[in-house]
Amino acid sequence: MNIALIGATGFVGAPILSELLSRGHKVTVLARTPSKLAPQPKLTVVAADALDASQVTQAVAGHDAVISAYNPGWSEPKIHDLHLQASQAIVDGVKKSGVKRLLVVGGAGSLYVAPGLQLVDTPEFPAAYKQGALAAREALNQLKGESTLDWSFVSPPIGLAPGERTGHYRLGTDQLLPGQGEQPAGISVADLAVAIVDEIEKPRHVQRRFTVAN
Repeated sequence: MNIALIGATGFVGAPILSELLSRGHKVTVLARTPSKLAPQPKLTVVAADALDASQVTQAVAGHDAVISAYNPGWSEPKIHDLHLQASQAIVDGVKKSGVKRLLVVGGAGSLYVAPGLQLVDTPEFPAAYKQGALAAREALNQLKGESTLDWSFVSPPIGLAPGERTGHYRLGTDQLLPGQGEQPAGISVADLAVAIVDEIEKPRHVQRRFTVAN
């Protein structure tokens, strides 16, 4: 497939890029600083800003699907506003490009931990991640009203961390998947990338959110 990837140098985006290339897909990366990515076979890097819908449109046109792993950075003071601005620009840009398939990487904050209670609204949710999590939830709610795109939104579990690629994972929908004993469910970022590329290759959650965990 011919995939456009946003956020390829980030914690989640870099493993997605590696997984896509390892499976033989052609990948176009949208990057504000293309020089950050070393040349690789089947990889094209184009200068584009995810905050600019017109640049997104031009960069993703003609692709089979778009994956967005955009994150302004957890230390960014304006993470909430930048996240939402980019989310809207990406959706608008993809729609104008004519590409139908969009997969967005979100966060765990909007997963339900009890009826009517999402993780981000619990007292224990870390303040350092709250604004980014609230923005990701708003982005998901906006996507739920989007009927022209074949979108999917993936929420990782709480325990998203570096680790080996096992190729195995559990699937869920809107509820936080249970962990073992007192430990919350987790997954390696490499296995999250496996689940994301699996969804691109064989869609099972079109116009739906899903979650994964080991």
